[in-house]
Amino acid sequence: MTQSAQDYPGERLGLPREGSGSIGRLGRRVGALFVDYGAAYLISGFFAWDALAILAIFAAIQLVFLPTLQGSPGHRLFGLRLVRLDGAWVGLWRPIIRTALLIVVIPAVIWDPDQRGLHDKAAGTVLVRA
Repeated sequence: MTQSAQDYPGERLGLPREGSGSIGRLGRRVGALFVDYGAAYLISGFFAWDALAILAIFAAIQLVFLPTLQGSPGHRLFGLRLVRLDGAWVGLWRPIIRTALLIVVIPAVIWDPDQRGLHDKAAGTVLVRA
């Protein structure tokens, strides 16, 4: 039996196996998505629950909170934060790229061995545990 190229997600990126700074796993990511999308859905009630309003509000939540709090309200609630691969601040353009691809959905459900979606790879970011 051969040993895999990496023992755990994030090892290639130099991230720890578990705890603070490790890759944010699927359960936390999905929980955060439900919180953010749920908030967008509730706020869209002011716009008659229009589907485009829900997406626009969801995008606004991401674009406001990713650069300021290192994560959306859902991310923060589930103990996640968004960082660049070198650990630095994500800046302003990375959340724009990431959010645009997240809304398209397909890039978010295609992962690499480090459990980073294509939206994170394109933006040069990684979602880690806080």
